[in-house]
Amino acid sequence: MTSRPDDSPRRAAYEILQRVDEGAFADLVLDTVLQRSRLEGRDRGLVTELVYGVLRLRGRLDFALEQFCKQPLGRLQPEVLRLLRLGAYQLLELDRVPAHAAVGTTVELARELGLPQATGFINGVLRALERGRAQIDWPPPENIRRYLQHVCSMPVWLTKELMRLLPNAEARAFGEALAKPAPYSLRVNRLKTDRQHFLQQLLEAGHQARACRYAPDGVIIEKRGDGRLPGDAEGLYQVQDQASMLIGYLLNVRPGQKILDCCAAPGGKTTHLAALSENRAEIVALEKYPQRVELIERGAARLGCLRISAKEWDLGEPPLFLEEQSFDRILLDAPCSGLGVLRRNPESRWSKSAVNIRELAELQREILFHVAPLVKPNGKLLYSLCSFSKAETDDVVEQFLETHPQFELEDLREASPAGWAELFTDRGTLRSYPHQHDGMDAFFAACFRRCCE
Repeated sequence: MTSRPDDSPRRAAYEILQRVDEGAFADLVLDTVLQRSRLEGRDRGLVTELVYGVLRLRGRLDFALEQFCKQPLGRLQPEVLRLLRLGAYQLLELDRVPAHAAVGTTVELARELGLPQATGFINGVLRALERGRAQIDWPPPENIRRYLQHVCSMPVWLTKELMRLLPNAEARAFGEALAKPAPYSLRVNRLKTDRQHFLQQLLEAGHQARACRYAPDGVIIEKRGDGRLPGDAEGLYQVQDQASMLIGYLLNVRPGQKILDCCAAPGGKTTHLAALSENRAEIVALEKYPQRVELIERGAARLGCLRISAKEWDLGEPPLFLEEQSFDRILLDAPCSGLGVLRRNPESRWSKSAVNIRELAELQREILFHVAPLVKPNGKLLYSLCSFSKAETDDVVEQFLETHPQFELEDLREASPAGWAELFTDRGTLRSYPHQHDGMDAFFAACFRRCCE
């Protein structure tokens, strides 16, 4: 009997990976497939594991397959290579899947997909990998460039970027962290509950969780129970990485202020600003696409956030409808390469390039220039993004300061808890790393204060 994506986790994973190869976003396709499928429990988990695992470790899988494939991988049919990666991931990374099942199900899937002529080849390569995997000559950590590429699964251009940023030992630890799944973290909605009560609810519902090290409202789910997380419908929490949670605190918002959140969707930081200001600040949230404006509005309603006005606007153009020097606080969480969240968007490893980063840096500068006139005297503009590239972080900051003498770089350490000291650079900008800071994503933030004129 031929399997379908709605009853076979491996068939579902294959078809999601195919869609990603065609340009789709993994998380969106995965959500759509799982919502429509009849898969349950462990099978749904297997689909997620296979999709994200193959995308995250594609470089490692290809290095292993090259040891046992007589043809260059680049000459294989895309369908065959996709199947080999699925089989190799199960053999190398999933101890709970027996080797015969990993090979057999991959061969059978090839037959179902109309590739009977490739079954013998796929079977031979995967069998050889299974027999010889203990003898694979993985690059040692001392060979940092090849280690990052073939063990940590990084493309060449990203390997160079990481090696420019950090000493070898730190680059290796960072690369290893990006090759692992990201932690599952939540921001407790302080408008409706507090972290201690929510941790107790999680425990009573059969989940294992702990408080985040840095974010006061953050919780990390260490092991999920069988049931749903408590408080979803009631808006007791928002799924959000710990690094993303820090951004709201760094802006130091207060009740009564007027706040602008640029490029605001999906709205996690917007609603956090509402919570931190006790629902007593006026917040304008701008977003380029109408469907993402609706996403912000739905999230605000779910979490009980008031006084958020979400508007459609492309900040590639100056927002002339907003009054100059009228905002106490502005958050620009800029469109970026997403290098700091590669664990969550693993397809980005293979779809981005150094050229993309230069183009994005130009867009970031443009948006900064468009929103800077809106900051009040003595007001603050926080520039943040989930990337670690120099072009998108330090270079953008320097160019902004050079062209905007009315602003000065504020030291974020001065208004932050002492326990956050290790999160900041010598200049007082935020740089978080997953291998150093409680597993959080790699984020950057810099705060500009408009001097009194």
